[in-house]
Amino acid sequence: MFFGLLNLSFWGYVAVTLILTHITIISVTIYLHRHQAHRALDLHPWLAHFFRFWLWLTTGIITKQWVAVHRKHHAKCESQDDPHSPQVLGINRVLWQGADVYRISAKDQKINDQYGHGTPDDWVENHLYTKHGNSGIVFMLLLDLVLFGVPGILVWLVQMIWIPFFAAGVINGLGHYWGYRSYEVADASTNLLPWGILIGGEELHNNHHAYGSSAKLSSKWYEFDIGWMYIRLFRALGLVQIKKIAPKLLVRFDKRDVDQETVRAVIAHRFHLITTYGKKVIIPVLKEEANYFSGKKLYQQARNWLTRNSALVDSKDQAKLTSMIQQNQKLETVYRFRQQLQEVWTQAWSSQEALLQALQEWCYQAEQSGIKALEDFAFSLKGYALQKI
Repeated sequence: MFFGLLNLSFWGYVAVTLILTHITIISVTIYLHRHQAHRALDLHPWLAHFFRFWLWLTTGIITKQWVAVHRKHHAKCESQDDPHSPQVLGINRVLWQGADVYRISAKDQKINDQYGHGTPDDWVENHLYTKHGNSGIVFMLLLDLVLFGVPGILVWLVQMIWIPFFAAGVINGLGHYWGYRSYEVADASTNLLPWGILIGGEELHNNHHAYGSSAKLSSKWYEFDIGWMYIRLFRALGLVQIKKIAPKLLVRFDKRDVDQETVRAVIAHRFHLITTYGKKVIIPVLKEEANYFSGKKLYQQARNWLTRNSALVDSKDQAKLTSMIQQNQKLETVYRFRQQLQEVWTQAWSSQEALLQALQEWCYQAEQSGIKALEDFAFSLKGYALQKI
C-alpha cells in the first residue's frame, strides 16, 4: 500500500498531479472568475456544482469571498483600496505572499457584503462549503493517500500550492507588473504570455481588464485562451450558455459621419481606440520630431509618457512631460487631442446626444489640426462600428 491503490510510475504521478491541478485551474477561471464574478456565462447547475465541490476539495475557497475580493480589485484597481495591487503593496509581497494578502480581504465582512452579491446561498454552501471550508482539503489528502500512497502527500502539497502561487501570486502580482500590454487601460495590468494554458487563460490579464465582462480572454489572432476552449466544448455539450464576449470592431471606410453607431463602437472599444491613437498618431509625430530630443533615452521617455494612460504616469514624470510638450507645438497638440478623446467616455454626459456631439466636435477639430496623422485617425474613427456576431 506504499504506492496506493493505483501504484503509478513516476511519470504517472506527474501526469496525475498536472491533471488534478489543471481541473482546479479550470474551475477557478470558468466558475469563479468568468461565471460568478463577471456573469459572462451561465453554467448548467450540475457543472456549476461540480466546480464548487472540486474547489472545496482542492482549495477551500469560499465562492462569495473570492468573488467579492476580485470585484473590489476591479473597482479599486491600483489604488490604496485594491486588495492585492503590486503597485501599492510591492511585487515581492503579492508574488510570494499572495495567498496571505487575499485572506486578509476575504475575511473582511464589509467587502463580502458589498461585493459578494449574487453568489450561492443555498443549504450546501452555508452548511458545508462555507462552514467547513477546510474539511474538503483534509478529505482530499485522505483521498490522495488512498489512491497514490505515500507519494500522494507530494501530490496533495502541489495541489495546495498551485492556486495560492499561480492565481494569487503570479496573476495578481506579475499580471500587474511585468508583461506586454495590448490595451492602454487605466491600471497596470499586463498579458504575461500570449498562450493562456498554464493558468487557464488568466495569463491574458490585460485583455481581461480591457473587456472585463467577456467570457473570452484572448483578443489577438496569435493569443490562445484554453479556458475559452473548454467553454466552447461545454457549450457544445449544452452545459454552458455564453452571455457576453467582447464585441468585434468593424471599420467601415464608406462611413463618412459620426453617428450613434460610432459612439457605441468607441465606448465598447475605448481602450483599443486609445492604444491605436498612440500607434497611429503619437508615435509617427514623435518620429517626425525626433530631432527635438537630445538623446535616445529622452526620446524613449517621451514615447512612454505620451502613449501610456495618464493615470499611470506619476506626478514627477507628468511635470517633465508637461514641460517637454510645451516646447513643441505638434506634440502638445496630439497629446491634448488624446486627453480630450479620453474625456469623451470618462465624463458624465447629460444625454447620448451630448456625447455624440462631443465626439463629432472632436473629429471636426482633429481634421482641422493640420497634422496628417491626426487627420487620418479622425477619418478612420468615423468608420467605427460594431460587427454583428
